[in-house]
Amino acid sequence: MKINAIITAGGTSSRFGSKNKLLEKINGIEVIKYTVDAFRYANVDKIIICANISIMDELKEIFKDYSNLMFVEGGSTRQQSVYNGLLADKCDYVLIHDGARPIISTELINICIEMVKVQKALTVVTKTIDTIKEVEHGKIVKTIDRSKLYNTQTPQAFEYNLILDAHRKFEGKNFTDDAGMIEKMQYPVYILDGSYKNIKITTQSDIKLAQIYLEE
Repeated sequence: MKINAIITAGGTSSRFGSKNKLLEKINGIEVIKYTVDAFRYANVDKIIICANISIMDELKEIFKDYSNLMFVEGGSTRQQSVYNGLLADKCDYVLIHDGARPIISTELINICIEMVKVQKALTVVTKTIDTIKEVEHGKIVKTIDRSKLYNTQTPQAFEYNLILDAHRKFEGKNFTDDAGMIEKMQYPVYILDGSYKNIKITTQSDIKLAQIYLEE
């Protein structure tokens, strides 16, 4: 049984600043390296990095000594990048994870792997703790019941043929996460409790928060 992990690294980091956030260092280590190392020590056979061409050479240098890793050029959207990664290497099950989530744990990755063998499609989530308002034209129109609301994170894990079929079916669309494609096919997607520390780095302030979590 072969398990692959696809790491998305195709973005331009436009909200972060002049430097690509994945190459930003925390305690002397690149963000993307924290992410990849969590998967490197998990029960994963191959790691596929779908990278923006502008940082491809730097990534290859960072990971030059990694044997179970391959690079694929990312697409113009996250969906296209993941599709490129799926086509690059067949497997039985695949985990898809944001490169900008460096605080993911190897333990949680391994739980995902065992769970997806049974459930076929799942996503890591956290319970929504804020009160959510629906707004129209600058005015609150409804307070939404948060008891059923969850914040989606990654990794998301799937049976390989299932998620490949979804990408083929919705090719050219712009889904923001892979679980949404499976939902659209009316196939069940299960949840796995994650961690509020599993943040996605988007701005400079996220780097400071990630540093605190990583030092813990």
